This record gives sequence, C-alpha cells and structure tokens, in this order.
Amino acid sequence: MADFKDMLKFFRMKYHLSQSELAEKLGLSASTISMYEVGRREPDFETEEKIADFFNTDLNTLRGRDIESAARKGITIKVLGRVAAGIPLEAVEDIIDTEEISESLARTGEFFGLKIHGDSMEPRICDGDVVIVRQQDDAESGDIVIALVNGDDAVCKRLSKYAGGISLVSLNSKYDPLIFTEDDIQQKPVRILGKVVELRGKL
Repeated sequence: MADFKDMLKFFRMKYHLSQSELAEKLGLSASTISMYEVGRREPDFETEEKIADFFNTDLNTLRGRDIESAARKGITIKVLGRVAAGIPLEAVEDIIDTEEISESLARTGEFFGLKIHGDSMEPRICDGDVVIVRQQDDAESGDIVIALVNGDDAVCKRLSKYAGGISLVSLNSKYDPLIFTEDDIQQKPVRILGKVVELRGKL
C-alpha cells in the first residue's frame, strides 16, 4: 500500500521535477524532499497542505489512500506557446505540446495549457513552466489568471480587484502592477481568459 513518501515521489516524477526543483518551488531544502521520499521525515500539516495544493490534489490522495485515482490516465489538452490579442483560443495554431489532466478536473470546464515566458511570476512560476488554465471570463481577487491586454500577448498575473478597477500583479517584486480602471478595461480592452488551476514544472 502506498503512503506519503511513495505519493510524493509519484507526483514529483509525474510533473517531471527533480528533488531540487520541487524543493525550490515549495520553499523547502532539497535534503528535506529527499528525507520525505525515503521516509526519514514527514511534513507537518501546513507543509502537507502546501504540497497537496501545489500538485492540485487532496490530502487523502497525497497520503496514498487513493492511488488508483492519482494514477488513472487523464484527458489530453493542448499546450499553447502563446496567446495573442484578437485570436480566439480555438483558432490558436501555436500548439507546442500536450498535457494530461484528470477526468474529474476535465468535467469542471474547458482547459488549455500555456507555456510561461519570462520571470515575472517567479519564484512560484518560472520561465518555461506550463500552467493549466480553466477557461473563464472572470475570477476572484487573489486568483492567478491569464489575461489579455489589447495589442499584447496574454499575461499570467495575480488578479486584484478594487472599487473602480483591477490590477494584474506579478509575484516577482521587481515588476510593477498593471493597473486598469473600469474605463481601461472596456477601452483597451482587458479580458480574463481563464484561471490557473495547476502548475507543471519544466523538464
């Protein structure tokens, strides 16, 4: 029967991450990940939740209680190299790869993958990573979204809503927020394409 150490390695390999890469994304040391995987240490509850959230899974699966569900073959979606303003998603031809998502996730909407370019969302999302995006035209404040600003390619940012407008915020503090009034949203226009629901690390 699988347990936490087995499932951590299962998900790490599924997402094509080394122990060092996973450690960096979780804010842990590589030695900690190594000790988790050989069973010499176990995470506290907060860290366990963080790991489950990173892999877009639940604690039961992470603890090895639903490995059949975790291993089940998923639904294939397209990974896009870029999304540009004025081109409907269904017409994008810059398809660079495919990814699989679970059947249960696929039942919640329409999805696409997008390869991230640049360092504006580091350290959480890095250049070359792929994000899995649920198509939707709105999101909650605090969600990470893919948005189009007219004339530019799609951007990956954290959405912040406020009275009279929105801001699109980079996780990398060296980048200033993109701030838009309600008039800006209509005139540019600014359009949300979807919410990021999962991160797939680069090889």
